Amino acid sequence: MRLLLTWFINAAALFALPYLMHSVSVTNVGAALVAALVLGLVNTLIRPVLVLLTLPVTLLSMGLFILVINGLLFWGVAQVVEGFHVEGFWSAVGAAILYSVISWALSTLLLKKDGNT
Repeated sequence: MRLLLTWFINAAALFALPYLMHSVSVTNVGAALVAALVLGLVNTLIRPVLVLLTLPVTLLSMGLFILVINGLLFWGVAQVVEGFHVEGFWSAVGAAILYSVISWALSTLLLKKDGNT
């Protein structure tokens, strides 16, 4: 149940992005749900490999290269998912940061610490 609620929270955060950034568009709730699912899978499966492969660059940049990785993955998901669009790379970096903040805030408000929903 908690996993489903987290998925809906991430979809809501994604659906809120176009109201805060004009360079991001989500056509409907279904597109937001699919994009949130794909973002979750990409962040679970591909992101750790990219972070490990770019560890020297990340260390040299004092961790700032992680923002580039997040932006690239966010932009890549926007290229794959129909109904979810990001205008450019730097817009994707900003949207990824904003998406993380919104989903963190919603998760903090809606999910309890003990694991019960």
